Amino acid sequence: MSYDIDEEKMAAGAAIVEKLGLLSKANPSLGDDLRAHTLQALFGTIWTRDGLELQQRSLITLTTLIALNREHELVLHFRGARNLGIDRATIEEVILHVAHYAGWPVAITASGVLDTVWKEMDEEMTQ
Repeated sequence: MSYDIDEEKMAAGAAIVEKLGLLSKANPSLGDDLRAHTLQALFGTIWTRDGLELQQRSLITLTTLIALNREHELVLHFRGARNLGIDRATIEEVILHVAHYAGWPVAITASGVLDTVWKEMDEEMTQ
């Protein structure tokens, strides 16, 4: 079964993913339909809605991924947050806040992932 493509929403989704700096980090094992659905429905429809700025959506996404302990996606979205200009102190505050609701283990994991991502991005910027 193939996914019905809305080219306008696909383009809008690709633009958001580009702003997040995630195009080069996309999972190559995603099937064509899942990739299209992600670009169109998630990034091309949800992330482009009025009512929240991209940085707010990014912080909400981080909060959700931290609480769900989704390490792989945290790597991508920590990168995206930094690419949107969200500073490390703000992300650390989100992690601390989530710790009180979702538990210390997920916060500790998120802190480790954040540290790794930040160091990698610092190194990439000096190359």
